[in-house]
Formats: sequence, C-alpha cells, structure tokens
Amino acid sequence: MNRKISQQIAFTLFRIFGLLVVVILFSILGFIVVNGIQVINWEFLTTAPKDGMTTGGIFPAIVGTFYLIVGSLLIAFPLGVMSAVYTNEYAGRGWIVKIIRMMTNNLAGIPSIVFGLFGMALFVNKLGFGDSILAGSLTLSVLVLPLIIRTTEEALKAVPDSFRTGSLALGATKLQTIRKVVLPTALPNIITGLILSVGRISGETAPILFTVAAYFLPHLPTSLYDQVMALPYHLYALATSGTDIEASRPMAYGTALVLIGIVLIMNLIASFIRRRLERKWKRN
Repeated sequence: MNRKISQQIAFTLFRIFGLLVVVILFSILGFIVVNGIQVINWEFLTTAPKDGMTTGGIFPAIVGTFYLIVGSLLIAFPLGVMSAVYTNEYAGRGWIVKIIRMMTNNLAGIPSIVFGLFGMALFVNKLGFGDSILAGSLTLSVLVLPLIIRTTEEALKAVPDSFRTGSLALGATKLQTIRKVVLPTALPNIITGLILSVGRISGETAPILFTVAAYFLPHLPTSLYDQVMALPYHLYALATSGTDIEASRPMAYGTALVLIGIVLIMNLIASFIRRRLERKWKRN
C-alpha cells in the first residue's frame, strides 16, 4: 500500500512539473506572439531598417542569420561527424579517447562569450579575416562542434554491433561498413544534432558580436569578408541601445517572433528529413 501511495505521489509530481514547463513555455511564446504579430507584414520581412531602426524591416538581419547558420554548419557538421566516427569506430577505448571526450564535454560547457573572444583573437585578428561572415561562421562552428560530436557519437553507439560484424563477414572493409551500413543507420539520429545546432547557432549573440555582427547595415553582403546584420544582435540592439527604445520595442518583439519562426521552420525541415530517412531505412 505504501509503495502504491509513493508511486501515485511521484507520478502526480511529475505531471505537475511537466504541466508547469508546458505552461511556462506557452506563456513565453504567447507573450512574444501577441506583442510581435502586430508588426509582421511583407514590408517588415523584405525591407531594411529605417529612421534609426524605429521603422522599416529586418530583411538584412534575416539574410545575415541565414548565411551564418549555413556557413557554420557547412564547417561544423562534416568535421563533427568525422570526429565522432574516428572516436567511436577507430580509436578504441584507450586513454586518448577518454581525453578527447572529456575535452569535448568541457568545450560544450564553456560560455559562448568565451568562444566570441577566441574567434576575435584568432579569426578576426590573428588570421586577418576581420569582422566578416567567414570569421563569424568559423567561430559558431567551433561553438557547436562539441554538440555535434556528442550527438553523433551517441547515434553511432545506438547502431547494433551485429550490423558491423555482419557486413565484415560478407567481405566489406571497415570503411565500406561505416559508409554503407553504420552511417546510413545512424543518420536519423545524427540529424538530431543538426537540429540542436541550428537552434544554438541562430540564438547566439556574444560570438557574433565580436566577429561579424553590424549594428546597422542596410545592404546585403557581397562576399565572405563582409559584415552582416543578424537577428540575435539586432534584437539586442533594439532592446538596449536603439535611438528610441520605446518606438522600436514592437520591432524588437517582431524580430524575436521571426527568429523563433526561422528556428521552427528549419527544425521542421530537419525533422521531416529525419522521418523520411527512418522510413527508408525500415523499408530496406
């Protein structure tokens, strides 16, 4: 009887805490939607800021954010996947792998502003890239690399060893086994790391503040060495240091809503791809 009562109390607490999380989440989203939807229109999404960023739109910031997401993932995703393949499939279980995993976990816990200072010191100053898309993308790729490595490792560990031994028994090499069996099987879960990385990249302000973000730049970039506006920094500027904070407050809420929408859309696309890959794998 006591065990059943304890179980019921525990399940009740879990339900209350779960419901509390949902309520908090929808309260935040509802607040942003209610305050931001009033400024969302075609002009807001397709024009540059005007009148001290109190009117106009956020199109340069949307394009800049897209460039940074794509640029950083093009660098971090293949590098992270290859690193995870090495540590899980080739390196064994020695002390080197333990050190690599420990350092990866430590990197994942470092505040993002430290990555921003690192990117400014190395990519902006030392390598001479200046405040540019290239420097910002490299900095953000370093930021999300530990996340991609860890999620890819977990995806590779989830592949049964019988798949590997069966492939090797049929005469395939280790590389062929990884390319044709292990990676396709793990790919749906690897995409989970990609989804998490998109959310992390699109919401970071500190790294791009030191490496790429411009306060006001009404035109679009023409090369990798140009600065860009970005939605996280633009939101920060509107909320804290605009020419007229009260007048630009609706634009700040609208910017936040667009940023959430972009992350949601990219996550839905990645989730759709993941489900397609899972169905394809089950059919095969």
